[in-house]
Amino acid sequence: MSKGRTGESPAGAEVDATGFSDVAQAVDTALGAPGSRTSERERLGRYLPAVVVFVVAIALWEFLVWALKIEVFLLPRPSVIARTFVENFERLGHIGWFTTKEALGGFAIGCSLGILVALATARWTTASETLLPFAIAANSVPIIAFAPILNNWFGIDNPLAKMMIVAVIVFFPMMINTVRGLTLVDPAALELMRSYAASEFEILRHLRLPNALPYMFNAFKVAAALSMIGAVVSEYFGGNRSALGVFITQEAAQFRFEKAWAAIIVACVVGITFYLVILGIERLVIPWHASLRPEGE
Repeated sequence: MSKGRTGESPAGAEVDATGFSDVAQAVDTALGAPGSRTSERERLGRYLPAVVVFVVAIALWEFLVWALKIEVFLLPRPSVIARTFVENFERLGHIGWFTTKEALGGFAIGCSLGILVALATARWTTASETLLPFAIAANSVPIIAFAPILNNWFGIDNPLAKMMIVAVIVFFPMMINTVRGLTLVDPAALELMRSYAASEFEILRHLRLPNALPYMFNAFKVAAALSMIGAVVSEYFGGNRSALGVFITQEAAQFRFEKAWAAIIVACVVGITFYLVILGIERLVIPWHASLRPEGE
């Protein structure tokens, strides 16, 4: 291979082989260079429409409920929901943290099992033929079928029952994406490593896993959203009173829908925060990937 000033990065983006381009970019950003200001304008232009649509939708919701005199038990106004959220913030924070722990536990269990099964599936054909049908079958069963069974196995008040439901939900996307990343490697790179008599473990460590990281983080982001959804929905079938799903069903049954909506806001905030944490970790772990580089680099 020829050695020049520029080279091809693992993600296909051309970078400075000396590494000075990354340093220069960091300095430009810190000093507020024209390039960084352009990037800020581009970022603002990307997110501003979503913010405008959100604000307009909330304002329209508030106006229509007031103008059409819609009853509170059908659809409360955003201002009423916001006031209820502030008044019950401490209690909502407590039950939100309880459900968040269930979501985090299920996320950890499901993603860990998904990665382990993916490693076995990508390594051995027999494991692929044996495990993949079971994974597809588990993904095809709706959550409402699992919830009563697992509640009976582990106990309706046991958080482990909810964690296992979440684990079943996040397992399949984690496994499938990891398998794709481990198997869809550059044939030329694979042939080169084998020509140097690299062992399967060395190929896994230096080629397959780095190639799989972007796929895995995509799965982590999907699982982050699914985990909170799974935890809340699983609580609809019973559970501790300090849980979001139980709180929502109880408040809705007593026609206190403003409190139910306030709890839904908590679930949304937790889910979005979880997603953003995964996104931040992705930028730290794989900053070299093309999807994380500014356009034009």
